[in-house]
Amino acid sequence: MGEKSTTKFIIYALGIFFLYFYFGILQEKITRGRYGDEVNEDGSRGERFTFALGLVGVQCIVNWAFAKAMLLVRPQKKDETHTGYYASSSLTYLLAMVSSNMALRWVPYPTQVVGKAAKPIPVMILAVLIGRKTYPLSRYLCVLTIVLGVVLFMFKDGKTSTGAEEHSGLGELLLFLSLAMDGLTGAIQERMRASSAPSAQQMMLSMNGWSSVMVGIALILSGEAVSFAQFTLKYPQLFWHLTSLALTGALGQLFIFFMVSGFGPLACSVVTTTRKFFTVLCSVIIFGNPLIQRQWIGACLVFAGLFADMLINKKPKTAPQSSKKPLLKEEHTSQ
Repeated sequence: MGEKSTTKFIIYALGIFFLYFYFGILQEKITRGRYGDEVNEDGSRGERFTFALGLVGVQCIVNWAFAKAMLLVRPQKKDETHTGYYASSSLTYLLAMVSSNMALRWVPYPTQVVGKAAKPIPVMILAVLIGRKTYPLSRYLCVLTIVLGVVLFMFKDGKTSTGAEEHSGLGELLLFLSLAMDGLTGAIQERMRASSAPSAQQMMLSMNGWSSVMVGIALILSGEAVSFAQFTLKYPQLFWHLTSLALTGALGQLFIFFMVSGFGPLACSVVTTTRKFFTVLCSVIIFGNPLIQRQWIGACLVFAGLFADMLINKKPKTAPQSSKKPLLKEEHTSQ
């Protein structure tokens, strides 16, 4: 790697790290913070943000606009992907995002990050059951390590050491639903790549476009659109939080595109996985989400499994024609 390439790699890596780091801070601030100084019946101050559909809607619209701008700057051949693929993948993508954001009402941010890092589990299960794929033993061992780490991290021992609000496992259930939807999204995207091979920007444009329409309909039918708008107007600082969240997410995806095109998916996955680990660490420090020793061990096992799979099962450079794809490749259409 030459000096120029090294400089580019550092810039892209820092862009991904800091943009998604700030994205995580904003996401936790919005979903777990409080707005206003009104005293509630329980003695707490401020109102909680509970508009998961509105939050996801803002992200989808900004992501769609960002992808549209990228395609205008660098036009590509016509996307011939079947509409059904985009509609179905957009639905699962939307459900994954909504579930993940809703989970933050009941679980701290480190739990969400570690839970979402287990995305390879549903991807592998669906690939084996539906796609009838087979993987080498090393890959199964890596995923088993991730499973063990997640179990250790999520296991309830009767102590509320994370500082999360009392709940009956609803947050974890929403995370599992989000993971299942991620797995379905990945399976549909594999079908897309096999049939018409759309570019990442085209997938980002179409999936976020369909998701924007779907979430818009859901906002209107549920009545959340009015209450979401009223809440935003009541607390103007929320508008800037939402805008910053959407822009950092979209810019983060741009740096991911640069990293993948310039240095490949393996380098991108290493950077994004490292970023997630430090996001957990900073969430503990900044937002006071302490982890007990068992949870630290679980988190380390999860990220160790991710790194091991990326390094052991990476695609050989001598066989570019191989159809095998890294199981843990970062998806550019999902947060």
